[in-house]
Amino acid sequence: MTSVKFVFLFLSISFSAFAQKDYKLWLQYDRITNSTIAAEYKNNIQGIVSLGNSQTSQISVKELENGIAGMLGNKPEIKSEIKGENNLIIASQNSLNPALQKILKEDFDKINNEGFIIKSISFKNKKQLIISGKNDVTVLYGVFNFLRLMQTNKSIQNLQITDSPKTNIRILNHWDNLDRTVERGYAGFSLWNWQKLPDFIDQRYIDYARANASIGINGTVLTNVNGNALILTPQYLEKVEALANVFRPYGIKVYLTARFSAPIEIGNLKTADPKDPEVMNWWKNKATEIYKRIPDFGGFLVKANSEGQPGPQNYGRDHVDGANMLADAVAPFGGVIMWRAFVYSEHDANDRAKQAYAEFQPYDGKFKENVIVQVKNGAIDFQPREPFHPLFGAMPKTPLMMEFQITQEYLGFSTHLVFLPKLFQEVLESDTYQKGKGSTVAKVIDGTLYQNKLTGIAGVANIGNDLNWTGHPFAQANWYGFGRLAWNPYLDSETIADEWLRSTFSNDENFIKPVATMMINSREAVVNYMTTLGLHHIMDTGHHYGPGPWVSNLSRPEWNPTYYHKADKNGIGFDRSKSGTNATSQYAPELEKLFDNLETCPEKDLLWFHHVSWDYKLKNGQTLWNGLSLKYQEGVNQVKEMQNVWNQTEKYVDNERFNEVKMLLEIQQKEAKWWRDACLLYFQQFSGKELPAGVEKPTQSLEYFKSLKFPFAPGNG
Repeated sequence: MTSVKFVFLFLSISFSAFAQKDYKLWLQYDRITNSTIAAEYKNNIQGIVSLGNSQTSQISVKELENGIAGMLGNKPEIKSEIKGENNLIIASQNSLNPALQKILKEDFDKINNEGFIIKSISFKNKKQLIISGKNDVTVLYGVFNFLRLMQTNKSIQNLQITDSPKTNIRILNHWDNLDRTVERGYAGFSLWNWQKLPDFIDQRYIDYARANASIGINGTVLTNVNGNALILTPQYLEKVEALANVFRPYGIKVYLTARFSAPIEIGNLKTADPKDPEVMNWWKNKATEIYKRIPDFGGFLVKANSEGQPGPQNYGRDHVDGANMLADAVAPFGGVIMWRAFVYSEHDANDRAKQAYAEFQPYDGKFKENVIVQVKNGAIDFQPREPFHPLFGAMPKTPLMMEFQITQEYLGFSTHLVFLPKLFQEVLESDTYQKGKGSTVAKVIDGTLYQNKLTGIAGVANIGNDLNWTGHPFAQANWYGFGRLAWNPYLDSETIADEWLRSTFSNDENFIKPVATMMINSREAVVNYMTTLGLHHIMDTGHHYGPGPWVSNLSRPEWNPTYYHKADKNGIGFDRSKSGTNATSQYAPELEKLFDNLETCPEKDLLWFHHVSWDYKLKNGQTLWNGLSLKYQEGVNQVKEMQNVWNQTEKYVDNERFNEVKMLLEIQQKEAKWWRDACLLYFQQFSGKELPAGVEKPTQSLEYFKSLKFPFAPGNG
C-alpha cells in the first residue's frame, strides 16, 4: 500500500510541471499578469496550514501549492500549525480545534454533507483564511473553488462562501467498450486500458479524477450502457478495483453497467428472469463480491429492453421487476440502481416520442427507494433541440435523474464548436407546470418539487485519450459546464462560459467578451444549420454524421429521418397535436394547450408538434418555406461570424490552440453549408418554391449529397 501511495502522490505532483496546455483543461494556473490582483493574493496567502493527514488532505495541499506557485510565481510555505497571520487553513470539521469549530458553527449549519466553506476569519486577533467542510473531500471541493477564484482574478478579501451541491449523484456515463472503442466517442480511444490494469496506473486516471473533483463530479460509470457482462467477472473486477482506488481520494465512486443477461452469459444459469430465485441469488452474490473489493461501489446503470438489449420483458416481467430485483441486491451496501427510461420498440407503432412516457409513467411509486429512473432530456434522442421529456414532473413518487449527452453525437461530433451548457440550461429552466407555474425541470431533478431524497444528473462523457481529452478545445467547456450544472442546476450558462474561458485561456476582457458571446450563440447556430424550427433526427443514419433527410429504407420506421419530418407537397413536420399522435397530452394541461395550438406553439418547436403548410406565415411575416431557408442560411452566417471572432484572438491564445480551433471552425463552416444545401435541395422537391433572396445557391446537386458515404465515421464503437 505504501508503494502505491508513493507512486500516486509522485504522479499527482508531476502533473503541473509537464502537462501541455491542451491537456491541462481548465486547471491551467497561469501566471497572473495583473500586478494589483497578484499583490492582493500574495498578501493574503502567507502560508498553507493543513490540519488533516489523509491522502485527500495531501492532495488538497499539493493542489494549492502547485496552483498558487503557478499563478504567483513562488511556492507558499507549508506549515504544520497556525503561526502568524494570513494563512490559508484547510481542514475538515473534525480536524478543527474547538475554537475554530465555534467560529464556523453557523456556516456548518448552512451546508450539507458535500458542501464547503471558504471564509475570512479572525483567529487569536489575526486574519486568516479557512477552507473547510464536513469531510476531506468537501475540503478538496473548497480548494478547487478557491483556486478558481484566483484563476478568474476575483478578490479573496473578506470571503464568506458556503456552497453545497443540489444533487446527490453527479456522474459521467462512459460509453466505453472493453476493446477501448467508445460508442459516440469523438476524442480517441477509451481512457481505460484494461489490458494493463490493474498493475499499471496511467497518469491520465489521476488527472481525470482531479479534473472531475474540480467541478464536483462524484461518480463515473466506466462501461457502455450497451453492456458487456465480462466486466462483472473477477478478471475485470480486479481492474475496476484498481481504478476505484485511484478515484476514491478525489471523492469519485465507481459504477458499472449491468447487462441483464449476465446470469446466463457468465453465471451458467438458464434464465435471467428477475423473479427466478436463482437469478435473484446470483445478483446478490455478485453484489457481495463487488462490495468486498470496492466498499464504496456506487451501484449499477441499466439499459434494458431497448434497442435490442436484454431485459425483464424477455421473461414477461416489467421494468419494476427488473429494477427492484437489482435494487435488493445492492441495498445492503448502500448501492443504487440507475434504470434508463430510453425505450422504444419496433413492435409499437405509436409515436416514438410517446413510448417512454407511456411505458414508465404507470410505474410511478412502484420502484424501490434506491432506484432512480434516468431520463434523457428530450423524448427522442439528444437532438440539437427537443422539448423537455414529458416524464419530468409526471412521476411525483419516483426519483428521476437527468441524462444529458456531453458528447456531440447529433451536433457535429467534436469538429463543431457547440457550447452545450446553453442547451442544458434551456432544458433545466423549462417549466413542467405539473405543480403549477414554476415547476421547472431543475426542481424535479434536485428533488425540491416532490421532496425526493435520491437525486442525480448524468452526462454521457465526451472524453477520450486525445491529448486535449475531448477532441476539440472548446468541447472541454461542455465537460466543465456539465459538472457545474450538476452541482447547481440553476447556474447561468453565461457565468459558466466566463469561468471556463478565464480559467482555460485568459482574463483579458478584450478576449472574454467576444468569445463568451460566440460560445453562447454557438448552440443556436447549430440548430439553425441542422434542425431549425423543430425539425429533428434528420441526420444520416447509424453514424449520425451529416444530413440525411432522404433516408427512408431502414427496416424500422422510426430509424428513418423521413419518419420525423414527413415532408410532402402539403408541408413539413410531425403532427403530435390531438389531431395527430396526441403526444401533447403527455404534458401538463397548460403546455398541452400551448403546444397543441398551431398559433401558440413556440416556433422553435413548431415542426416538432405540427405538420405545417409551406405557405404558413411565421411571426416575422415570412412563409414557412422562406423562413426555413433563411434559418439555414443564418446558421451558416453564424459560423462565419464565429470564425471572424476567433481570428481576432490570436494575440491572447497560444499558437497551438489558436490554430487548432481555427482549423476546426473551417471544417464547421464547410459542414454548415453542406447541411444547408443538402436539406434545402431535398425539401425544395416538396415545396416547389425558389430559394428566397439572401440564401446562397447550392453548388452541388441533391444526387451528389445523397451519394456521399461515410463507412468509417468515428463513434460507432
